[in-house]
Amino acid sequence: MKLLLHICCAPCSVACIRALREEGIEPTGYWYNPNIHPFTEYRARRDALRNYAAAIGLELIERDEYGLRPFLSAIGPEFDARCGTCYAMRLRETARFAKENGFDGFSSTLFISPYQNREALLSAASAAADEYEVPFVERDFRPLFREGQAAARELGLYMQKYCGCIFSEQDRFDARFRKRSNS
Repeated sequence: MKLLLHICCAPCSVACIRALREEGIEPTGYWYNPNIHPFTEYRARRDALRNYAAAIGLELIERDEYGLRPFLSAIGPEFDARCGTCYAMRLRETARFAKENGFDGFSSTLFISPYQNREALLSAASAAADEYEVPFVERDFRPLFREGQAAARELGLYMQKYCGCIFSEQDRFDARFRKRSNS
C-alpha cells in the first residue's frame, strides 16, 4: 500500500511510523501544518521532523507554507470551533495531494493524540476522503501515545508544549496563570 501520512510533528510520528512499518506499510510523510504559530514554533517542528525523517529513512514531502493568514481566515471569528476547521484544512490538503499523486490512501499522526477530538478528526478525514475519492486509512494510534512520547524523548526530539495554534498556546498560558492565582 502506498500511504500518505500527514505528520503534525516528529514526536507524534514515532509510534505511528513504527506501527505502520510493523504492518508492512512504508508510509510517505507529508508536512502541511498552517495552524502552527508563531513562525519560530513552526520552524522548530518542521526542522525536527526533517531531521527525524532523514535519520529513519522516511520519504518526506513538504508543503512548507507558514500559514498564519490562511489559518486565521479559515477559522474566522469561530475561535472555539477552530479544531474542526483546522483538522479539515490539513486532512483535505493531504487527501488532495494523495489523490493527485497516486497514493492508495492517507492517514494522519493526529490520530495518536489523546488530546485531539477523535470524532471531529474522523469526520474531517471521511469528508476529505469523499471529496477527493481517495481512501482514508483509519488507525487508532492512541494506545501507542505514551510509548511514542517516551521514544521521542529518548531520541532527543523537539517536544512542543501545545497543539500548535496561537489559541492553544494562549489556553496553555491561561491555565498556568489560573494555577498560580489559585495557589
